[in-house]
Amino acid sequence: MGYQQGLSGVTAASQNLDVIGNNVANSHTVGFKSGSAQFADMYANSVATAVGNQVGIGTRLAEVQQQFSQGTINSTNQALNVAINGNGFFQLSNNGTAVYSRNGVFQLDKNGFITNAQGLKLMGFGANAAGVVNTAQTVPLSVPTANIAPQATTKIVAGLNLNAQDKLMLGTPTVTPGANTGTLTTPGATITHPASGTNNDNYTVKFTSATAYTVTDNTLGTSTTGTYTAGTAIPLGNGQTITFNGLPATNDSYTIAPTPIAFNQNSSTTYNYSTSTTVYDSLGGSQTVNMYFAKTAAGAWNVYAGPSSGAAQLIGHANFNSSGTLLGTTDKSGVATTTPFVFNFGVPTTDGSSTPQNLTLNIGGTTQYGGKNGVNTLQPDGYAAGTLTSFTIAADGTLTGNYSNQQTAALGQIVLANFSNQNGLVNLGNNEFQQTSQSGVAQISAPGSTNHGVLQGGAVENSNVDLTSELVKLITAQRNYQANAQTIKTQKTVDQTLMNL
Repeated sequence: MGYQQGLSGVTAASQNLDVIGNNVANSHTVGFKSGSAQFADMYANSVATAVGNQVGIGTRLAEVQQQFSQGTINSTNQALNVAINGNGFFQLSNNGTAVYSRNGVFQLDKNGFITNAQGLKLMGFGANAAGVVNTAQTVPLSVPTANIAPQATTKIVAGLNLNAQDKLMLGTPTVTPGANTGTLTTPGATITHPASGTNNDNYTVKFTSATAYTVTDNTLGTSTTGTYTAGTAIPLGNGQTITFNGLPATNDSYTIAPTPIAFNQNSSTTYNYSTSTTVYDSLGGSQTVNMYFAKTAAGAWNVYAGPSSGAAQLIGHANFNSSGTLLGTTDKSGVATTTPFVFNFGVPTTDGSSTPQNLTLNIGGTTQYGGKNGVNTLQPDGYAAGTLTSFTIAADGTLTGNYSNQQTAALGQIVLANFSNQNGLVNLGNNEFQQTSQSGVAQISAPGSTNHGVLQGGAVENSNVDLTSELVKLITAQRNYQANAQTIKTQKTVDQTLMNL
């Protein structure tokens, strides 16, 4: 019997050496999970054998148990390298048969499918052209090469600051004579302080005698009196004067009204501030839309807009309170805009898309504070067609495409499979496993959900083999082999002794 025990021991030690050697050989294999040989003792079965007198007949290999502990994660900066941090396996399709792996080294095949080194397709949730992921079933993941369709611009959101200290866009006031019987002549009215808000007021000068006058502010409803001297300026309000020569008659009168400067988009002297943005039509064609702002009174601004290649039009008015907060907006006719702070206008197109292209300008985030005019936010929606430039993989497995038009879209989502008994999987080689009745059914879910791990793009999971530990095991297995061989040698010596009697 000594030969049998020794032979089983030598066989077991040899099998253990095979397992250890396989671990050492795969110490640098991505996603490899080390194995551990588990042994069981053997006894002869006999009903008549007393329990206390049983002698073992050796050992046998019970199983090679996979160690599914986490391997270290190494960054590679390769877009299609993916590491699993936690539980789970990648699901791959081998001509329709599902297999599973921890090796996250993938590449694109000629048809755009994501595959491993053996050409097996990576499975996951697909996404439609709008980037909506369908979680109903898993499909082979692919990276589409088609352009992302353009989206027409419909709205522009602008958050600006309009300088409260800007001058008014008003020219020399208009002087209109009333009933006059004296010998007055007027060199006209002047503006000595163009930024003053009262330059927008309307005045009447009435002579109560040849040497006295009354100035009425028709906007505020206030009056002042003074003594008339030919050639001496008569103050009207903050920043305006009017000068007369000659002698007035009693009840002679003049009306002085503000004269807005005619807007001309080609002359910066007719507006206070301008900015521009790019808009896209339904075909992805682009053009620049310019916006102009002209201050007409304290807290009051005209707003103009139009294409850079055409004429800008008045689209409405913006009004601010004394704290610089936007109070409201009106359209060009002075009626409150349908949507507060939002102007409607259109720009023509010439590339075959729908024309005019209707746009809205939302200036709800605009303020009027002292300081420079400037843009805080200026964001139109819409974009041109774009080509895929790169893609990234998120922790939840979402594969996101980055396009040349600065847009992103979900291309799909990598899934992970988990099993109730990972050691019930059968090892197919090539870092691939297959489901068995002992492993249980694959539990498919998105990374990060329930007991599934998360993903790290641009990285791989290294082998979990501990070389130091394996080399110590190698020495132990070698000693076991030698010891079991010594058992056979001893039995041979005993047999020789018997033969020599």
